[in-house]
Amino acid sequence: MATTADFKNGLVLNQEGQLWQITEFQHVKPGKGPAFVRTKLKNVLSGKTVDKTFNAGVKVETATVDRRDFTYLYNDGSDYVFMDGETYDQITVTPATVGDGSRFLLENMPVQIAMHEGAPLYVELPVTVELLVQHTDPGLQGDRSTGGNKPATLETGAEIQVPLFINTGDKLKVDSRDGSYLGRVNS
Repeated sequence: MATTADFKNGLVLNQEGQLWQITEFQHVKPGKGPAFVRTKLKNVLSGKTVDKTFNAGVKVETATVDRRDFTYLYNDGSDYVFMDGETYDQITVTPATVGDGSRFLLENMPVQIAMHEGAPLYVELPVTVELLVQHTDPGLQGDRSTGGNKPATLETGAEIQVPLFINTGDKLKVDSRDGSYLGRVNS
């Protein structure tokens, strides 16, 4: 249990049987009436965000969420297998828990997994990942000044939009959160 005085960004609350992470909070002391705390909460599992107001000093139930370093090993057909960096224990994670980041997972990639009572909540990939272009159509000569984009298939099977000068075999830096092209990696 914690009070509103203990609020800080990243704290996970257990509200109505669901886990909510505080992304923003503000203590408000109006001229009239009691003080209160205005918060922005993000559902740990669904990612949905809501605004919630708490009276100052009220007790709230907190949840312990343990973020640990893991290494992605392989996909066993339906689930993903990760290894704990300290204990070398392997855990199996469902595609729903891995989420959209699975498009950019490469074997031996370091990730962070948030755990609550031994169950994985979500998988966090590094913000930028380096991946090879497996296939993309060649850009047309003289068509580089328009600043257009073309689709490219990466070594993980993900398809992203890249500038026209990118060729098959290039190594790219990609934002794992939204799949945007960040630049070419010089080898």
